[in-house]
Amino acid sequence: MNSALTSIVPRTTRCSTDDAITGWALDARGGDPLAVERFVRALHRDVRRYVAYLSADPQAADDLTQDTFLRALGSLHRFEGRSSARTWLLSIARRAVIDSLRHTAARPRLADTDDWQSAAERAQSRNLPGFDDGIALAELLATLPDERREAFVLTQLLGLPYAEAALVSGCPVGTVRSRLARARSSLVGLLHEAEQPVAV
Repeated sequence: MNSALTSIVPRTTRCSTDDAITGWALDARGGDPLAVERFVRALHRDVRRYVAYLSADPQAADDLTQDTFLRALGSLHRFEGRSSARTWLLSIARRAVIDSLRHTAARPRLADTDDWQSAAERAQSRNLPGFDDGIALAELLATLPDERREAFVLTQLLGLPYAEAALVSGCPVGTVRSRLARARSSLVGLLHEAEQPVAV
């Protein structure tokens, strides 16, 4: 579990990858269909993970991911490459989640049943490598306040530098650092609690 908290994408690899993805976004802006496909494939997983952690409804992650890419491809002609394409796209994903939460809050809830993802997880083999760590991390992250969870996901799971995470979150870099430090402290405390033997 601790490895899940400390694993970060190497900075040099991420920078060269981000440069390539930004290049594809700029080429896609000019109408290159292969560049569009590469751009979407390269960032699909990051966008899905981000919206899944941000939204309160895990069932909505696929829809929010699709909405993010539809918004991005519709406004790709305005992307000028001033930030990385990853940062630009995650900012769009954040707005998609906020819009979805506002829309959901305005509508009455129809049913209070288990979602399909929870049912699928219960039916899935738990002997897969990393399965328990992934579930445990998701459960721990769910206990954090939204802004701390977002800072942790952006910087530690998606590997964004603090400056880019600040752009996505719409706050100063110092605020991202503070939120991340508090998130780490909370997670470490929760891990220590979880590792304590249960009194019988």
